[in-house]
Amino acid sequence: MTRRTERVSGELRAELARLLREEVTDPRVGLVTLTRIDVAPDLSHALVFWSTLEGDPGDDEAEARLAEVQAGLDSAAPFLRRRAAGSLPLRRMPALRFRYDPSLVQGSRTLAVLREVESGASRGEDEDGAEE
Repeated sequence: MTRRTERVSGELRAELARLLREEVTDPRVGLVTLTRIDVAPDLSHALVFWSTLEGDPGDDEAEARLAEVQAGLDSAAPFLRRRAAGSLPLRRMPALRFRYDPSLVQGSRTLAVLREVESGASRGEDEDGAEE
């Protein structure tokens, strides 16, 4: 990424986060975190990565919820683009595409496994799980 696209990405991320928090009323969207935005060098499009802590993607109910959030974000994309275009000093506002980013859920799962391993080691278990 060039300095220009990094700057645009940061400004766009801040503005989209504000718009999602304050102006988007679609109940499907709920609480989402924008993890990163990849902006094309010509500013023609921006890929917005989002995440939520509402469930494990392996669960059918959580999968349905994630699909619902994705549909809400896709539906809100034109509105978000118009509102961001009015706020940001850009000649060309990138088209917005949203994609789920499982990194927050994976990070949470990894931390839980590490805590489990740490608590097993502190109890004096060897590698086979048997007490010493």
